[in-house]
Order: sequence, then C-alpha cells, then structure tokens
Amino acid sequence: MPIVFLRDLPSDLQTLQAKRDVVDGQQRLRTVFSYVDPGLLSNYNADRDDFRIDPAHNEELGGKTFSQLPRDYKQAILDYQFSVHVFPADTDDRDILQIFARMNATGMNLNAQELRNAEFFGRFKTAAYDIATEQLNRWRDAWRVFTPDQIARMSEVELTSEFMILIMEGVLEKNNLTINAFYRDFDTEFPDEREVVSRFRGTMDTISDLFSDKIMAELFSNRTMFYALFAGIYGLQYGLRIPKEGTNPAKGRLLKGHVPLTKQPPRHILGNVVEHIQQAARTIKTRQAAEDVLKSVRGSTAHASSRRVVIRHLVGDDNDPCPPLR
Repeated sequence: MPIVFLRDLPSDLQTLQAKRDVVDGQQRLRTVFSYVDPGLLSNYNADRDDFRIDPAHNEELGGKTFSQLPRDYKQAILDYQFSVHVFPADTDDRDILQIFARMNATGMNLNAQELRNAEFFGRFKTAAYDIATEQLNRWRDAWRVFTPDQIARMSEVELTSEFMILIMEGVLEKNNLTINAFYRDFDTEFPDEREVVSRFRGTMDTISDLFSDKIMAELFSNRTMFYALFAGIYGLQYGLRIPKEGTNPAKGRLLKGHVPLTKQPPRHILGNVVEHIQQAARTIKTRQAAEDVLKSVRGSTAHASSRRVVIRHLVGDDNDPCPPLR
C-alpha cells in the first residue's frame, strides 16, 4: 500500500491525545476503517461505506465481512504496517496544498485541471499553482469562493489560469482546449510571467481593499460573479485586451502571435464605481437585473459574450472595460 502522509496538529490539552491531519491517503485509510471497524468513522454511512470482499478479487474470501474472516487473516490485516511520513505541525496550509497537488498528479477520474497538473510541469503551470496557492485564505475563508473539497480538486488553480489568460488576451470563451493551449504553448517560455503575476496579485489586493470580506462572501462567492468582478476591476485598472472575432487559441502556437505585456501602473478606481458594482451585484442576487444579464448568469457562463454582459453590468456603461470585438 502506498505511503500515507500525515501532518501533526497541536495536541488536545483536555484529552492529552495527539492529533493529526491526513494529507494524502484518506481514501485508503477510510477503506480500512470501513471494513475493520466502522465505528472509527464519525460520518459512517452504510449505503456508501459498507462492503464485503468481492469474489472477483478473492474467491476464497468473497462475500465475507471482517468479522467473518478466519483468525489468521484478521491478524494479518490488523498487524499490517503502514508506511507513513509525518509533516511537522508548523507546516503551512499552502505548503500542504502544494504537496497534495503534486502527489495526486496521476490517477483515475481526474478533472480537467488535475489532468493538466499531470501533463504539464513548465512555466505557465508553475506560475498558476504558485499564485493560486498564495490566495488560499481568500479563496477558502474570507471570500468563500471555493470549498476545501474544491480546492483539493484544484478548482482555484483553474480559475487562476483563466485570469492569467484574461490578463494576456482579454475575455475568451472558457473551454479546456483553450486553457490547455496556454499551458502547452507557454510551458517552456513565458515572457509575460512577471507582469501577469504582478497584475494578478495587484488585482486581488485591490479587490480586498475595495470590498469587505462580508460583501465578497455575500455577493461574489459565486464563481461566475467572481470572474466578472475580477475582470471588471482588472479592466478598470489596466484595460482589457480585445480578442479578434473567432479567436481560437487552441489552434496554432500562441507564443508566435502574442503581443507581450508592457509594465504599467494600475489606474485608480473611484469610490462611486465601487458603489455601482455592489448595487449591480445586488440586482443580480435579487433577480432585478435586466433579463439579458440574468440569462447570462444562469446560462452558459463559459461563453465570452455572456461573460462580457455580466462584466458590463457590474462596472456600468460609463466604465465599460469590454468594448465590442473588432
């Protein structure tokens, strides 16, 4: 059985017991507990967790529960020695997420971002993972854009990748071919890396400065709304590039046709714009926005046109960072 990774936690001062997190190996451990002693699991569900040995795996023991096994088989299971590595208690959550992402680079039933994690190892991928992980507390705790389970499945890295693409090329349609193309074509060379990282961090910090955590969690925790907010704030500060009609980065080499970003300071965002964004977001939340806006929010928000509709609604016509396609 592959090595299990744990992390020490501060000991319980009341029970005097040691406590540990499972970094990698939770499914393996849960399987053992479910079979040997379901009482060890606080959220045991018989419909989900109960099982017997499959005869296809072992004809002799097929259909048997742990209690039905011969004595020597029980002893062998209970005496099995796991290979375990324990990280110290001061290991940061960000480091744990990076470790988890790297250890789970291959496997079955991976989502699109997990597959990218397994396939690419270069500049664009590394930058996306690094800057996404830096924002862990905002994603998970302050703004509640992603749940811990979604972060474990690298959803925040995929969204960060979309923002990097937005910074480089403007609002494009979200599809796996497009995201894969950026990972592929900027794998060995990523000339815009420093500027993209700087603008991403700056935009996230600006959002934090302009909107309280309460407002973020209330109005922008939805991924669609957060994308529109980020794009709007970024566009107000730096301007959004205008992709040509029919742009398909999945075809051809992006590096050849890409116009590098130049270093520029962000423009100041006025307070009345911030107030407008909050009010506009509330009209969406209360379903009082125009029908085309509501349709864009509840429809296929991966389409570039739908994304632009929501962005324009948030920032207002006078501050529109999404001019028509040329």
